[in-house]
Amino acid sequence: MMDNLRTAANGPVLKIVLALIILTFLLTGVTGYLSSESGSYAAKVNGQTISRAQLEQAFLQEKNAQQEKLGDKFSTLLSDEQRLQQLRRQSLEKLINATLIEQYVHKLGLSASDEQVAQEIRNLPFLQIDGKFDNNKYQDYLNLLARSNISPDSFAEQIRQDLINRQMEQVLIGAEIALPTEIKQEAALLFQERTVHFATLELKSIEAKQTVTDEELKNYYDVNSKHFTVPEKVKVSYIKMDAANELKNVTVSDTDIEKYYKDNLSQYTKLEQKKYSFIQLASDSAAKSVLDELKKGADFSQLASEKSTDKFSAQKGGDLGWMEENSLPNELKSANLTQKGQLSDVIKLSNGYAIFRLDDLKPQEVKPLADIRPEIEKIVKQEKAVDAFYALQRKVSDAAANNNESLAVAEKAAGYQAVTTDWFDRDNVPADINFSQVVQAIFSGNLVDDKGATGINSDVISVEGDRAFIVRVDDFKAETVQPFEQAKSEVAELVKRQKAEKQLQVESEKLLAALKEGKGEQALKTAGIQFAQPTVIKNMSQTNQATDVAFTLPHPKEGKPVYGLAQDELGNAVLIQLDKVVPGSVTDEQLKQYMIGYQYQTGASMLESLIMNLRSDADIKFGQIE
Repeated sequence: MMDNLRTAANGPVLKIVLALIILTFLLTGVTGYLSSESGSYAAKVNGQTISRAQLEQAFLQEKNAQQEKLGDKFSTLLSDEQRLQQLRRQSLEKLINATLIEQYVHKLGLSASDEQVAQEIRNLPFLQIDGKFDNNKYQDYLNLLARSNISPDSFAEQIRQDLINRQMEQVLIGAEIALPTEIKQEAALLFQERTVHFATLELKSIEAKQTVTDEELKNYYDVNSKHFTVPEKVKVSYIKMDAANELKNVTVSDTDIEKYYKDNLSQYTKLEQKKYSFIQLASDSAAKSVLDELKKGADFSQLASEKSTDKFSAQKGGDLGWMEENSLPNELKSANLTQKGQLSDVIKLSNGYAIFRLDDLKPQEVKPLADIRPEIEKIVKQEKAVDAFYALQRKVSDAAANNNESLAVAEKAAGYQAVTTDWFDRDNVPADINFSQVVQAIFSGNLVDDKGATGINSDVISVEGDRAFIVRVDDFKAETVQPFEQAKSEVAELVKRQKAEKQLQVESEKLLAALKEGKGEQALKTAGIQFAQPTVIKNMSQTNQATDVAFTLPHPKEGKPVYGLAQDELGNAVLIQLDKVVPGSVTDEQLKQYMIGYQYQTGASMLESLIMNLRSDADIKFGQIE
């Protein structure tokens, strides 16, 4: 896989085509080889730091995206701490994956064209009026982004990333080719139609007829008594610390802002850029001949259009666009062009010969501090708030550890009063502390043992990165088994259902056998059921087990139906009568769409393989993320 990508990017032209953009990759799922290491960063990827501030910004953008997607239902997400925790983890995973791909792209020597990014922005439909770019709509959109703490540069980088994503997908998709006959066969199977009848034997009606004795119930209870339990319960006291409170108290000085600017100057520096053109020829002699013409004053663009063997650049008069020095292909670096209008000698390529010309230069630009002061102030304030939050956690942790008799000393250190709960079990945790880490500490940590509450305070429990708790179990009730009389009604329901399921299986199998023997009409009548009207189902729209089973039945022969048996989601038995199979008829347009889908899946699979390869070689460490 990696070799295929390296081969595809071997030529200088393809390198430059891919250099026009930067890839981002949104694959979730951090696998087990990621090591955990505490620290002031969120993660380190091959030594490159992802700061906690970056994670917080990414998390905010994820929440904004979810709010846009969910609308009124977004409040439900905010109240689900586990989903928020998962969202934060996904935000970090995206940053890690994007960093890995960025490093890989840089290793290949790829860069980005500002002109292409600008053109892509101008082509965005929501920034146009009557098919033309409208600057007022663009400014309104930038203002909208600003309210989500997204700068114009960040927006441009996202566009840049989308561009290279599409280009990389084309490279990946082109690496896998399926034979048209195979695609047509798969598509025909997908569009196959079957005419079926369904008849349902309901579990509920059989269950209603079941009778049970006290002896049966007692026997079932004795064997399964461990399943009829009252769960363990606790009362707890806790101190809650919230990073949002620290953010309110943080102040940022001019000195703080200036120091951050100097320490991170590279982030606000646009390196020198050079604009190149080139002409590719098949032989050394042909290249030397063209170089002689150029030295005599021939028009470079015209010769590139007429003679270059690279058709992509030839359409643009050999234009390769703007590039930074650190991302130039080796062939261009060897040309060593330093002056505007300078021509290279003939350069040997892996697939021919080339002449390069330096068309223009843009000097290095550094953004003035005044232009980005508000942006830096937000970052510094957020980082100082995070530092203050972790300092508070250490202070409260020390207080709680030094006085285990109660939370009184820890309360003074935090400046917050402890909250005391009523009784609750693992499945009914109060919303304020309903985090997996807190629940784990209460019920599976050292706060309780076989004798009850241990009378000690927990360590600091961090959740979601912006909240933390100190917890103490005040009282504890152990898990107990319900007496038979209390569990009797529940046992009765279980025993009746168990007996009904066995009877349903026997009756449905008898009905299936009768149908196969040609005696089904009377058997169905006796059972009080009948086949429904015929239904035409398609393989591509299977929705349940009955339709799945219907497509596994052999084709009817000589007009005789074929029968099968399935179970639906309610546990009912579903008898299936298959009357007819019609082969799938695929139009050219459907085949085209199926091919696009196949290529997309193939490209996604190869992209997944790429990220897995990058991860397998990567050194990824977690710092402080929650």
